[in-house]
Amino acid sequence: MFERGTIHDIIGDLVVYRNLEPADERLRSPQLVGGVIPRKAEPAYAQAILRILSQAQALRSDQRLQRLIYIGDTAMNDGQAIRNLGRHLPIYGFIGHERGEVPTSNFQPPTSSIMLANRWAALADFIHFLEREGFAFDEATAALIDLDKTAFGARGRNSQVIDAARVEAVRRTVEEVLGGDFDEGEFRAVYDELNQPRYHPFTADNQDYLAYICLMVSGGVYDFTQLLADLEAERLSSFAHFVVTCAEREVGDELIPVHREVYANFRRGDPTPFKSFRYREYEETVRRMDCLPDEVGEERVLAEEIVITREVADVCRFLREKGVLLFGLTDKPDESSIPRPELAQKGYLPLHRVTMKVVGSSIYGDLVHPGSFSFRESAG
Repeated sequence: MFERGTIHDIIGDLVVYRNLEPADERLRSPQLVGGVIPRKAEPAYAQAILRILSQAQALRSDQRLQRLIYIGDTAMNDGQAIRNLGRHLPIYGFIGHERGEVPTSNFQPPTSSIMLANRWAALADFIHFLEREGFAFDEATAALIDLDKTAFGARGRNSQVIDAARVEAVRRTVEEVLGGDFDEGEFRAVYDELNQPRYHPFTADNQDYLAYICLMVSGGVYDFTQLLADLEAERLSSFAHFVVTCAEREVGDELIPVHREVYANFRRGDPTPFKSFRYREYEETVRRMDCLPDEVGEERVLAEEIVITREVADVCRFLREKGVLLFGLTDKPDESSIPRPELAQKGYLPLHRVTMKVVGSSIYGDLVHPGSFSFRESAG
């Protein structure tokens, strides 16, 4: 039998998605310079998070926060967020990515504050290291827990299911817009080619941008061969250039509503311009949470479901019992994380409140004697 739980069981509503609007109604959204929502790797993001953390801390203690822990899954985005936060408070970070080779964990040069590990179970090593360093786990400490591909859908172990939900949302979006003109083989060729790091200068590693590009190419607005040639010759330099180019071309009637949506939101500086796609991504993500019976076994569950990462949950449990403030964050868009009103009325919940199976190696016993906290057990 699998245990089941939610991120809310661990962290409560002390969570923000991309728009930096706290789920806990007692907290206020930070004032943002120019009204622009910063991305996770930007210095302004660290400042915004610290302002929200200060509010959360004030709800429970008279002490000011003195130190931070950060648990994430990407050396680039999360790593930069850790460095930016470290300009304000002492911080140690853990970056996990499950890989098949011999287990390793080490601190990233040139600093000694970020541990890179190829096993999520190395979180126990991370905590033991901090204990040896005399790092205090108390009410003056906050732990920032990345949600997407860390607290659930652990990178390298279960993250492919999150990716599958996103790809299916893009496919559904393109298919629904193009109808009978949709060619799935052509769509996958475009998506798979452009969804690579070497095209990040063009796509900005933004799935909204990529979904729109796939739609414009599949809809015949921009020939794919010509697109690749223009990128190679640097005649096309950015997504902004692509959007403007499409706006100057003939866009079919079926594409006009989507084009106008993305174009208008992009011009306003919205980091999530393709909202109708993201609404579908929410549905596809939730559809992959606790959807299989226990009898199918762990291997299939990890292959087809999004699950809570046991090791992260265990560390959060340990830290919470020490009095550490737990706070969840993710750059995942609100539109793909929170149900739109019509779905909420049907009982749909934000991702951090959706029940998931809990899978992974238990490390709690390596940290402290078992306590009273436990997830809800499956009834089978």
